[in-house]
Amino acid sequence: MRIGLLTDGGYPYATGESRLWCDRLVRGLPQHEFDLFALSRSAHQEAQGWVQLPYQVSRVRTAPLWAPEDGTLRGSGERGLLARLVTGGEQSYGRRDRKRFTEHLTALATAVCTPDRAGTEAGEGPGAELFTAGLYGLAELARERGGLHLALRSETTVRILEAATRAHGTGRTVRSATVPDHLAFAAELERALRPLSLDWYDQESLGAVDLCHAASGGAAALPGLLAKRFFGVPLLVTEHGVPLRAHYLAAASGTPYGASVRALLAAFHGRLATEIYRQAALVTPGNTHVRRWQQRCGADPARQRTVYPGMAAERFGPVGEDAERLGAAGEGAEADGPDTLVWVGRIEPAKDLIALLHAFAEVRRARPDARLRIFGAPAEGDEATTYLAHCTALAAQLFPDEATGAHTEGSSPVTFEEIGGPEIPDLAEAYGAGGVIVLSSTVEGFPVSLVEAMFCGRATVSTDVGAVVEVIGGTGLVVPPRNPKALGDACVALLRDPERRARLGAAARARALELFTVEQNLAAFRGIYLELMSHTPVRRDADTVDAHGDPLPFATPPEAHLLGHWTQPGAHLRPPEDPEGPAAVPSWAAPSGARLPDRPGEPEPEHAREPEPEGVCAVAAAPAGDGDA
Repeated sequence: MRIGLLTDGGYPYATGESRLWCDRLVRGLPQHEFDLFALSRSAHQEAQGWVQLPYQVSRVRTAPLWAPEDGTLRGSGERGLLARLVTGGEQSYGRRDRKRFTEHLTALATAVCTPDRAGTEAGEGPGAELFTAGLYGLAELARERGGLHLALRSETTVRILEAATRAHGTGRTVRSATVPDHLAFAAELERALRPLSLDWYDQESLGAVDLCHAASGGAAALPGLLAKRFFGVPLLVTEHGVPLRAHYLAAASGTPYGASVRALLAAFHGRLATEIYRQAALVTPGNTHVRRWQQRCGADPARQRTVYPGMAAERFGPVGEDAERLGAAGEGAEADGPDTLVWVGRIEPAKDLIALLHAFAEVRRARPDARLRIFGAPAEGDEATTYLAHCTALAAQLFPDEATGAHTEGSSPVTFEEIGGPEIPDLAEAYGAGGVIVLSSTVEGFPVSLVEAMFCGRATVSTDVGAVVEVIGGTGLVVPPRNPKALGDACVALLRDPERRARLGAAARARALELFTVEQNLAAFRGIYLELMSHTPVRRDADTVDAHGDPLPFATPPEAHLLGHWTQPGAHLRPPEDPEGPAAVPSWAAPSGARLPDRPGEPEPEHAREPEPEGVCAVAAAPAGDGDA
């Protein structure tokens, strides 16, 4: 089976989101052939090069979603795109095409600016019909006549947006948009619709794959929508986080735009998410928390399948096995004493270390010998550095009689440490340094640190955010977020009861090994691929069927059904040494100027990983009513 894997800001690039999960998927399903269609997010990401690709990857197409006007576009996916963007705007359209552009953009803008009536289901009603008509109309125009870059940034676009925001039925916030707001939204709309102008939509590219698998929603799934529209290729969408929620949070805090632009962007991404879920043959959320968000955006529950992201359990095996052995013997399983609490993660405001420190002050009143060890990745950026300094100062204020610093005998009860030092060189050893693992977040998606603690056989105390309750499943204590008193009381309860800690740790390890391993993730997608293809009509090339549509005998050579590059043009030019080895990545598959890492096949250390799991899910909070703060 030939799979078109669609990514946005991740695999095969050495930096970005979901790269580790995608690499495990490709390597773990060697019976399938993968074509990568990757969107890059920055020039810096492209300069970092790619990870080493396995032999299952037959070709790679890349395209940038950043600043096409700077003239620095590189890579195979935008072949001809730069020329289109420079010469293919509204100026190159004839009268009929200008009319088509105006009609389609007007339909899309009207759908974005006009909310649905109360009680209308997502994906239904005139707004959804207008949005899909405008979106696919623009896609067909771009495919036939060239890119939309100049047209979407033209005066015509601004006038259409202005008329749509002033139309009857728009909300007060949208109607208050000014000319600068229209210009800003036009620029953001052009960036969001940039995948429409790619040259991926032909029989040799996306039309040649059997299944499109989008590693996230949003921009990554947009080429999959068009592949289904133009060629009937089924679309599978996997979301470990909630892209729509990420857009909401970014618009609220990370952009300089006013309320009207933020409202327009939220409406556009909401409409796009609804259409993606409606057209997908199957949607695989990473947890039930994400599943509920998808349903609120119009996903059909009958076409959803929860698949937990797989994690490497073997690196935590020795610590977990020791915990089981010592627990069965009735001995303490804690490397640093029974009164040590451990927190592991990336230090940032969403992790709410402030509440954790206040909770630990309550713990110290009940257990004077208790210690708190905070293990974090090196702070990156001004915000993280400032927050770490604030937490350190608070710890010194709460425990003024004891100096803060590295973990040494007789030092402060609270220590801030980095994984990789002489005392804790490995992530698994960080979890093994205490008896109770604490998670104090106010915002969480899929809690990777909790799963790692479960693999290590540790009892946990967590705040009720995101998918925490679903992951824990009764094998740990859960308290409300932003409640230091409840967090401290739960920690004291476990510190006082070693037998209960041992029982919870053993149950947590058994649950993690059953649900959250790489093997279960691969098995799920192996079955999903076969299931989707079994329900998909066979698509045959014109030169392999007769006039009645029946297959011609011997039209396709038998070796074409086997994985390998010998049936592709130019296969005779491949170097003879190690033709199946990982070093035999086609030279034409690497983007211009790409640099491969020295040891790209190694996964990055977990303590330096991206947010849970790789990106969006770190900011995915539960909708109202899900128990999130």
